[in-house]
Amino acid sequence: MTPERREAVWAIYVWCRRTDELVDGPNASYITPTALDRWEKRLEDLFEGRPYDMYDAALSDTVSKFPVDIQPFKDMIEGMRLDLWKSRYRTFDELYLYCYYVAGTVGLMTVPVMGIAPDSKASTESVYNAALALGIANQLTNILRDVGEDARRGRIYLPLDELAQAGLTEDDIFRGKVTDKWRRFMKGQIQRARLFFDEAEKGVAHLDSASRWPVLASLWLYRQILDAIEANDYNNFTKRAYVAKAKKLLSLPAAYARAAVGS
Repeated sequence: MTPERREAVWAIYVWCRRTDELVDGPNASYITPTALDRWEKRLEDLFEGRPYDMYDAALSDTVSKFPVDIQPFKDMIEGMRLDLWKSRYRTFDELYLYCYYVAGTVGLMTVPVMGIAPDSKASTESVYNAALALGIANQLTNILRDVGEDARRGRIYLPLDELAQAGLTEDDIFRGKVTDKWRRFMKGQIQRARLFFDEAEKGVAHLDSASRWPVLASLWLYRQILDAIEANDYNNFTKRAYVAKAKKLLSLPAAYARAAVGS
C-alpha cells in the first residue's frame, strides 16, 4: 500500500484495538456504559479535529485526508455496549448484527482508504457490501476459533436455535467434548463463514490496484483458520486453530499474482 494509506489503516486499526480493549482488556471489569459514552464523545471530538492524544491525532489526520464516515465507528462502540450485558445469541440474525457491530464496521471504515479502482464497473454499494462480508467472515472465524476460550469466560457466540437443532445444549459447550453432533454442527458453521469469504473475495478486484494484494492476502490467510479447525478435528474447545508462519508466507505470492490481474 502507499505510505499514506498504510498510515491511515494503522490509525483505524489502533482506534479499533483500543475500543476492543475497553471491554476485553485488563481493565474491562471497570468499564461501564458511561465510560463508553465518554469514548463516543471523544470519537466525535477527534472527527471534528480535537484529538485527545497522539493516537486520536493519527485518526483525526486520516479523517482529514479520506472520506471516512463516523457511523461505522459509532456502531463499533455499540457492539462494545452489547458485550457489557449480552453473552448469548438466540438466532443467527442476532449474531450477524453483533458481527456487524464489532467487525463488519471495519470493512466500512477502510474502503474509503483502500479506494475503488477508477476503471471498476461495480457499484459503490457492491464494493462496500463485499467489505462488510469480509468483516462478518473474519468475526465468524474468530468465534469458531475461540469457542473454548469464550466458554471459559461464560460466553457463547453461537446461535442457540441452531445448537438446539443439532441436538446440542449450552452444557455441551461448557463440557467441551468433541462429538459427532458437534462435528456436524461445526461443519455447517464453517460452511457459512466460507460463503461470506467468497462474497468478500468478489469485491477485491474492484479495489484500487495498490490495495488489492494486502486485502486479498489477509482474506486468504484468515480463511485458512477454518482449515485449521477442521485439521484439529473440530476441537475448538482446547486447541487453538492457527496458520503456521511458513504456510502464511507460501500464500503471499499466489495472492500477489491473483491481485495483480485484478480477479
